[in-house]
Amino acid sequence: MPIRIPDNLPARGVLEAEGVMVMGETDAIRQDIRPLRIGLLNLMPNKIRTETQIARLVGATPLQVELTLVCMGGHVPRHTPAGHMASFYRAWEDVRAERFDGFIITGAPVERLAFHEVTYWDELRRVLDWTQTHVHRCFTICWAAQAAVHHFHGMPKHALERKAFGVYDHRVLVPASPYMLGFADDLSIPVSRWTEVRRADIPPASGMTILAESAHTGPCLLDDPDHRMLHMFNHLEYDTTSLADEYFRDREAGLAVPVPHRYFPDDNPARRPVNRWRGHAHLLAGNWINQIYQTAPFDLSRIGQPVMPSVPAGT
Repeated sequence: MPIRIPDNLPARGVLEAEGVMVMGETDAIRQDIRPLRIGLLNLMPNKIRTETQIARLVGATPLQVELTLVCMGGHVPRHTPAGHMASFYRAWEDVRAERFDGFIITGAPVERLAFHEVTYWDELRRVLDWTQTHVHRCFTICWAAQAAVHHFHGMPKHALERKAFGVYDHRVLVPASPYMLGFADDLSIPVSRWTEVRRADIPPASGMTILAESAHTGPCLLDDPDHRMLHMFNHLEYDTTSLADEYFRDREAGLAVPVPHRYFPDDNPARRPVNRWRGHAHLLAGNWINQIYQTAPFDLSRIGQPVMPSVPAGT
């Protein structure tokens, strides 16, 4: 089944060229089906690129997905045309009365600021609380994942001496998790951050489980069942050239950034990188959406309400 996005969204042409089934709004309304409602709170500077990355993943599943683009009401993006924001985005305050089967919150280039120094921190905290009553399952990425575990569990983030930057090996720790179904024992994942969360800071009573971890960059994926959340501290959604773009951008700005770890062939920035994580990204997104499909109520008004445990037959 296709992903439902606005007819004129720039991501549409890219996705169609890649073979992703895309359905416009005018076609979708003729189908007698309830699509999964997925919201994307996009905090990244290059919003058009991030829209495409996320839509590529959620649109590759066999279910019809309706993607709603959401932005912070109190923050004006500097790197995305105002016309694009006005045409395709809705402020969170305008959707807060609605309910979503899934909700994705991206990272943001603010990780070296203290949480309370981020201009939209108070609004983001309200968004996180709102996901507990209006969202069935939430997926947070990079800084948003750090923000969520800090908000709900008091976990700190720690500054790194040098940027964790490159493609790192990770181990799957809980292969029986429904989110890890189909994964090999190890996987390669892009990492790009100046801060980290640490295993030792996970509260014992939090109910969280580390699903994947790197010996070099620490926890990667945390299952937070009490909040129906999945926290990804790295960037499986990245394009093949995302790390290269960051590297050359920082070099042009005069920053002393290292060549990304195990990214360019032979560590030669003149050579095109090889994407070793695309399949993992699609698998994780598919597993997450399948969990939503298997457990979300058909009636949207019931989303966010406590789920009654099933009663075994014959009792």
